[in-house]
Amino acid sequence: MTSVINVNLPEQSYEIAIASASLDQLGERMTSLHLGKKVLLVSNPTIFKHYGERAITSLTAAGFEVATCNLPPGERYKNLNSIQKIYDSALEHRLERSSTIVALGGGVVGDMAGFAAATWLRGINVVQVPTTLLAMVDSSVGGKTGVNHPHGKNLIGAFYQPRFVLIDPDVLKTLPMREFRAGMAEVIKYGVIWDAELFAQLEASKHLNQLRYVKPELIETILTRSCQAKADVVSKDEKEGGLRAILNYGHTIGHAVESLTGYRLVNHGEAVAIGMVAAGQIAAALGLWQKEDVERQNALIQKAGLPTQLPEGIDIEGIIDALQLDKKVRDGKVRFILPTQIGVVTITDEVPADTIRKVLQHM
Repeated sequence: MTSVINVNLPEQSYEIAIASASLDQLGERMTSLHLGKKVLLVSNPTIFKHYGERAITSLTAAGFEVATCNLPPGERYKNLNSIQKIYDSALEHRLERSSTIVALGGGVVGDMAGFAAATWLRGINVVQVPTTLLAMVDSSVGGKTGVNHPHGKNLIGAFYQPRFVLIDPDVLKTLPMREFRAGMAEVIKYGVIWDAELFAQLEASKHLNQLRYVKPELIETILTRSCQAKADVVSKDEKEGGLRAILNYGHTIGHAVESLTGYRLVNHGEAVAIGMVAAGQIAAALGLWQKEDVERQNALIQKAGLPTQLPEGIDIEGIIDALQLDKKVRDGKVRFILPTQIGVVTITDEVPADTIRKVLQHM
């Protein structure tokens, strides 16, 4: 399979290349971008063990000088201490304005490498090489970079587009099952907010909870349609002035759940799944969404092996309070993305706190 999707932006457009066995062509594909010779490969020890040497071999063969920086894995390390480690490596290896940071890993690595690239020397190149389903379909595309603050997710960050995104579906073979399921949450999200055809194809698949049970043709569809959906939205609204907010479907309550559980109990995809269930119920409670569509969404989430209930013992008032720290709050009002039909959503800040509370108590 080989697909190329263009993200068309006023200042810097770029390509997303989706191709099997393409990790070994990373260096060759980067040479056409006319980048400087110095590359800092940012990863984590688990990913590096699987794919680090292949990436380095490919980059070196293409004439790049490669240094590496491995960060501890996990959302709880997505903080300014880890960014400092990238800065220290950048300094040690004398990265220049023409140099490139290559992010080899999941969303955590991609977000941090992107933020470091955005801020080192006021901006150097970044190339995203996502290795998880979630990063492939979501976080590697669109230029949102950043780290967490102890009181909220991604509160520190910048919009900073990559020069290129390389997706090799073959690397999903080493992805833990729980991480594959986490990625499916974002895929289901695209079906609900933008692509009813993708939603229908997911419904037609017997299994969604393990890579080995999902047909390769469906994986190809998932990657191309999800990336195309994100590229379409980002091309229309790069800095989240309006439309792009729909990509946060399920994330408003999801981020609060992640934050309140210390980024240890549920992963990002699981939190988004919980957030989508909550948003769907809120939409139904406000009369925006049909009950049968709520059930279709929740059935798909369950088929992907994702949670539909809040973690036990979580403080509901804590969630309501945490919503006020969300980046999408305007004039003290929380903006929700709520579905009106499969493939269509609306953005509203007119959701009564009591409605949110009732839905969360029901979950």
